[in-house]
Amino acid sequence: MNQPAFDRMPVILSFAERLGMVETYGFSGSQGQTVLEGQRLVPRDRPSDTVFIFMHPSSTLHLLPMPTALAASGLHVLCAGSRYAKNDSALIMEKVVYDLGQYIRHAKEALGYRKVILVGWSGGGSLSLFYQAEAEQPTITHTAAGDPYDLTAAELPRADGVIFIAAHLSRAETLTEWLDPSVIDEFDPDRRDPELDIYSAACPHKPPFTPAFVARFREAQRARNRRITAWASDLLAALRNRNDGEVERAFVVHRTMCDVRWIDATVDPNGRKPNWCYLGDPRIVNVGPVGMGRFTTLRSWLSQWSYDKSNARGPRNAARIHATPVLQIVNQADDAVPATHNPAIRAALATPDREWLEIEGATHYYAGQPAQLQTCIDAVTDWSRRKGLLAA
Repeated sequence: MNQPAFDRMPVILSFAERLGMVETYGFSGSQGQTVLEGQRLVPRDRPSDTVFIFMHPSSTLHLLPMPTALAASGLHVLCAGSRYAKNDSALIMEKVVYDLGQYIRHAKEALGYRKVILVGWSGGGSLSLFYQAEAEQPTITHTAAGDPYDLTAAELPRADGVIFIAAHLSRAETLTEWLDPSVIDEFDPDRRDPELDIYSAACPHKPPFTPAFVARFREAQRARNRRITAWASDLLAALRNRNDGEVERAFVVHRTMCDVRWIDATVDPNGRKPNWCYLGDPRIVNVGPVGMGRFTTLRSWLSQWSYDKSNARGPRNAARIHATPVLQIVNQADDAVPATHNPAIRAALATPDREWLEIEGATHYYAGQPAQLQTCIDAVTDWSRRKGLLAA
């Protein structure tokens, strides 16, 4: 078995931070210190003053095809884990932005990299846009729940370029398009509207769905998100007024992988296969334990999942990026990112220095697709060199 021509090096960051409540399990975050764990992939005998930083709000990316292929091709990569790595139940997007800033500062000041390129893959795409918008023009002083968290005072260092790849609009907007709108009672998911229960054999609406039904379905999804947001906001306000020591509450969001796209390939078509999503059979994922937003808290819902409240929405932050080169890479058979999302980001980007590439047949993770993965690597390398971000 061939070994990769790069070494894996841990990147451990620790900083003191006063928090109003403990929201991460264990030592990190409960003892006045926030600890971040990342991994740097360093090609052997290939020094560089450019590093490509990957960060997802809740995942670790150092084993995925794209970062490892970049490192194997001779590029330096840093896979940054947020304080919520592998557990997004209490995740606050504003704090993830702060975490990303610590990695960028460390890369430039401690590791000696002159150029930093943010690579936003999947959920990391909207995070990268949120980060760079705040680095260019900081505005956030409070979380979506109204808790003080001042990014305007964080002095977030700017990235030198952003690559938006296989990425969706945001966690809030994507979850909304996947919420099962048939759910009538959040505390009893068996109570459903049969008119909207598209996975049920009894549903009167069948693929291919009419535009009128799709519009009705989407509006019902937004309405459900807003009902949860209103409930979470009201309960959080009640807890604050009660002032009895209870400051947060966890809850379950049922049925979060229901989209007309998954069972009707004519809706927002791309090269994806029908009756499938990146997590498998959407009917099973819809009720399974790994669905997006399945376990959450009041504050976390407002920050990362609320359609109206989240500060991390992609188009809004894309419109705030004026001075950074951006490369968008679209996987044409993406089974996670809806085909409508990248055009929306493209239309919103304020920077004039933007490029667009579509990779035919590429799925979300390039699983079993070495040719498409290589096309992506070549595009990243070429763009970085043309922009003066990577030495020839």
